[in-house]
Amino acid sequence: MDFVTFALPQEPASGIAGWAADLVDAMGAPGAGLAIALENLFPPLPSEVILPLAGFAAGQGVISLASALFWTTLGSVVGAAILYWIGALFGRERMHAIWTKLPLVKASDLERTEQWFAKHGTKAVLLGRMVPIFRSLISVPAGVERMPLPVFLALTTLGSLVWNVVLVMAGYWLGDQWDVVGTYVGFLSKAVLVLVVLAIAAYVLVRLRARKQPRSQHRRTS
Repeated sequence: MDFVTFALPQEPASGIAGWAADLVDAMGAPGAGLAIALENLFPPLPSEVILPLAGFAAGQGVISLASALFWTTLGSVVGAAILYWIGALFGRERMHAIWTKLPLVKASDLERTEQWFAKHGTKAVLLGRMVPIFRSLISVPAGVERMPLPVFLALTTLGSLVWNVVLVMAGYWLGDQWDVVGTYVGFLSKAVLVLVVLAIAAYVLVRLRARKQPRSQHRRTS
């Protein structure tokens, strides 16, 4: 049975959905796992499309629900582990070397961030796996800071499982309306992105004002 035609009777699947559908059609549930592993490595690939599609495939009997959850969670962990090792290989020394060359930042900013991660890193990894955009990115600082690998894998597995269950089951229950999930999660992703941009803008403004104040004080004294 052709999965793309079977899964999307109203119109042929295209784009990311068609690519993921082809993987599932060719490889079964491991194809969904591979798609999610790649989604971790390349965040522009949307899990909010791949996971509900896997759930819909399970609902139609193309793959089993248990295998969909197992392979997508395994794919999440594998992708996150690769990013963890990239961060570990990059290391703190290179991070500090690059940080000191960036404009408007101080070494103390990075040190405070490292202190925060040392204190709250477990929560950050666990909850970060359930937040769009940060789902993939959180693995890199975990590697840079050399979070114990067993702890990282356990937290990543748990957080990924929660995220995957929600989106896979949504696709499973919604049936041929599975693509609605991507719309709502897409709104959430945009909201997170806006918050990140606002936080960066606020940080830059604070730094620029801090630079202007010493200059104005120097002019007054002179």
